[in-house]
Amino acid sequence: MKIIHSIEELQTIRKNLKGSLGFVPTMGALHDGHLSLIKQSIKDNEITIVSIFVNPTQFLPGEDLDKYPKKIQADSKICELANVDYLFTPEINTMYSKDEILIKAPVLKGFTLEGQNRPGHFDGVLQIVLKLLNLVNPTNVYFGKKDAQQLALIKQMAKNLFLSPNIVDCEIIREKDGLAMSSRNIYLSQEERKQALNISKSLKDAAKLIGSKEYNCARIIKTMRTTMKGMDIEYISIVNRDFQQIQTIELGNTIILLAVKVGTPRLIDNIWI
Repeated sequence: MKIIHSIEELQTIRKNLKGSLGFVPTMGALHDGHLSLIKQSIKDNEITIVSIFVNPTQFLPGEDLDKYPKKIQADSKICELANVDYLFTPEINTMYSKDEILIKAPVLKGFTLEGQNRPGHFDGVLQIVLKLLNLVNPTNVYFGKKDAQQLALIKQMAKNLFLSPNIVDCEIIREKDGLAMSSRNIYLSQEERKQALNISKSLKDAAKLIGSKEYNCARIIKTMRTTMKGMDIEYISIVNRDFQQIQTIELGNTIILLAVKVGTPRLIDNIWI
């Protein structure tokens, strides 16, 4: 595996690459969720590039940018053992300059749910993803379904800006106890982690209700809130694939999403129905 630090080196290497190219953009602190994306890319493509870049523009004032876990040596070893071909690890001043042209998230889809709670977050996400896609120019690029709203916006950006890479969405990877894998899970105390299990349990309860033909969204949300009673719930939302609020479950076209603060960490999860 070759580690690339500069844009010039990446561009030189990219010009000489032949065959299908898979790309997995990450912010590091890699876990099995990231590894599942990497493995899928290696399976699908002749060459795989992984990037590690903690993107400052998607963090709001007061969020955990400075505390975001950075484990570049461990991450490099994970990528090497997974047979990644190239690891791109640029610095902030490599990816950003002063007085930049900005990318704005769409008003309807970009400022609800995560966008409402974190205004400007998706502007930064789309900015860095567009930069990385332009640099790497992959055949396929891989994202997890856990960040469902981010995934939808990236797909919309690719469509609206006529980007060529094929966007591949991959299933949520969970711990054995059901907790969705996240780089922020390491901040949970033992008691908080135990409480956090009610997040995935509430989604399982929702799935059971739907399996028994309960399609009323308000009743499903009420049950989920009961399961997470006493927790700091930011939102529970049931939307269609276009992120429009719905009152009745649409089989094959529904996502149930939630965000919950457990201690300091803010955790998100979802299921696709």
